[in-house]
Amino acid sequence: MAIEDNGNVHGDATIPLLEEGKNIGDEENGYTDEETSGKPSLWMVYLSTFVAVCGSFAFGSCAGYSSPTQTAITKDLSLSLAEYSVFGSILTFGAMIGAITSGPIADFIGRKGAMRTATGFCVAGWLAIFFAKGALSLDIGRLATGYGMGVFSYVVPVFIAEIAPKNLRGALTTANQLMICCAVSVAFIIGTVLTWRTLALTGLIPCAILLFGLFFIPESPRWLAKIGHEKEFEAALQDLHGKGADISEEAAEIRDYIETLERLPKAKMLDLFQRRYLRSVIIGVGLMVFQQFGGINGICFYLSNIFESAGVSPSIATITYAIIQVPITALNTTVIDKAGRKPLLLVSSTGLVLACILSGTSFYLKDHNLAPSSVPILTVTGILMYIGSFSAGMGAVPWVVMSEIFPINIKGIAGSLATLVNWFGAWAVSYTFNFLMSWSSYGTFIIYAAINAVAIVFVITVVPETKGRTLEQIQAAINA
Repeated sequence: MAIEDNGNVHGDATIPLLEEGKNIGDEENGYTDEETSGKPSLWMVYLSTFVAVCGSFAFGSCAGYSSPTQTAITKDLSLSLAEYSVFGSILTFGAMIGAITSGPIADFIGRKGAMRTATGFCVAGWLAIFFAKGALSLDIGRLATGYGMGVFSYVVPVFIAEIAPKNLRGALTTANQLMICCAVSVAFIIGTVLTWRTLALTGLIPCAILLFGLFFIPESPRWLAKIGHEKEFEAALQDLHGKGADISEEAAEIRDYIETLERLPKAKMLDLFQRRYLRSVIIGVGLMVFQQFGGINGICFYLSNIFESAGVSPSIATITYAIIQVPITALNTTVIDKAGRKPLLLVSSTGLVLACILSGTSFYLKDHNLAPSSVPILTVTGILMYIGSFSAGMGAVPWVVMSEIFPINIKGIAGSLATLVNWFGAWAVSYTFNFLMSWSSYGTFIIYAAINAVAIVFVITVVPETKGRTLEQIQAAINA
């Protein structure tokens, strides 16, 4: 059954719960007439977002762990370079498995259930690393934390987009990426003073806050409506809107929408390639491809090596990486709902192209022994510009758009596919980076520049602007 004939039907599990039907006076706040008459409150939306992004912080703690601990772990446990490489890279394999299962888990046991599952794997993984006596225990722990990361990377932005009013949806969903950046930076910095076992224990802190916080926040009302839990659905909606708010109109709208979706067949992977869903899948998966294959993980994982090869202190590299990434991502959260998704993606991709050309030029000069004194400053400028540009858009915005564009009946499998592609890209780029650099250091950056240039064309021609629109409107426009 086609769903093009009714704009509302194109909604999604992530339809923000504070936004359908608005009056002119309150349009900026994303509330309906009924809600404003009952003095709606945003505090539960903010609390729910804070609890969810503890999952993002747990994700970042896992991602940032291997870089500052390499020397100490290899020395204490007498690991070969190959064994440590397996420990470092097995994280992405765990994340790929997590990505494949994240959508079905979030659809089956709910968004909160999926976050609890991911937390359980992270806790088990950190304890395995803490008690490790050899490579096997380390790898099992790393695989488990990777699985948790894979689930978090899907469920956190989806849950936030489902509970946020449209005027805050971009900012709150971007908080996911901000917390990942903060956690990576914290791990990089405190990893220089803590032992590797103690650093593993710090990974349990966000997990504990998340598990505790989940007792105090509501489940996604869209998901509750989808599985037919009427009382819980209304209670969750009321919690998010505030006790005095009238939710009757929105509740009725959600029920109508869910009833229409119930008539659709259960989505399978092949259904994603039907004409009515194909554009949203191309947008979601395409952004993940460009995010990863533009080179971010190769550059971040081997930041110290890149700076060293250009004659710059690696400790400076780590600190500047942390200093630049966090403020720019934080700035993103304040402008994404004003400037829009597309302008940020275009500014970011353009900056990435220029940064790659700059870095490539510096390595070309080094390889040909031209202007050797300018090589370090060119390299530092190019890499810092790359990290800054990535943080300005390509880091967070693809996750925001992914959480907005998929209709609820394909959300689980489409979101899993996009997340899997992202993690496969992360692995592929980090695995091939050293081989490419040994083939041609400047050639590597020119390849990344070309990919980011294609990303500009993709964003201009394919990606829609989604700011200030309900998720039904976004999906109706995409899937029409």
